[in-house]
Order: sequence, then structure tokens, then C-alpha cells
Amino acid sequence: MIKKINPKQLTKPLGSYSQGTAVDIDRMRLLFITGQVALNSKGNIVGKNNITKQSDQVFKNIAIILTEAGGNFSNVVKVTNFITDIKLYPKFSRIRNKYLKNSLPASSLFEVPKLFKEGLLIEVEAIAIIPK
Repeated sequence: MIKKINPKQLTKPLGSYSQGTAVDIDRMRLLFITGQVALNSKGNIVGKNNITKQSDQVFKNIAIILTEAGGNFSNVVKVTNFITDIKLYPKFSRIRNKYLKNSLPASSLFEVPKLFKEGLLIEVEAIAIIPK
């Protein structure tokens, strides 16, 4: 079974996608989380040009999606991080480690020239495996 995850606490998707897609396989749920940026429920940037505030908002958004799908950060097995300035990585990493310290997922990091909205500095997508 495939279930689309679009929590009401998050901004409505800005295109033809879901915030997350859950796929139930046997006794587990595989959850694919769309790249999250620092937008609040109204679609406004939280912490424009502030990597610490943005990173915290991104992981709060991921937590909301995980919870909606029945999971938490301990279920995260892979994250892909996109950052607009690699020099910001140490500040991002401190926040990231606060949320992922127990799951230690596989991870990739890419420096990108920009994200879809001016003032955004970080985007994180994730994959989780949640026991049913």
C-alpha cells in the first residue's frame, strides 16, 4: 500500500508532490521524505539567511512528517543534504547532530549554487524504515 503524507502543520506542497510517501512492505513502512526547507506552515522562510534557525526548522518539519507516518528520528536510515555555502556546514552539522545523534544514518552532502527561494540555505531529504 502507498500512502501520501501531507501534514496540516506544514506548508501545502508548492507543486505536484507530497511531503512524504510511505510504502508498506510486510511488517515495515518505507518512508521517503521530500527535501525539506525552512518554511513554516504559512510558507514563509524561518530564519532567512540564518543557517542555525533554518536547520532547526528543517528538522522540525522532518519530525512532523516522521510522526505522521508513525516514526521518529531513530527510524531514519539515509539523509541527503543540500547547502548553498559549504562554510556554513559546521553550524548546520551541530543542529543536524542534535536530531540524528541516535540514528547515525547514511548521509550525502552537496554544495549547490542556490535553492528554489531566495534566502534559503539548506535542504534535507530523508528515508526512514518504520516497523509496523
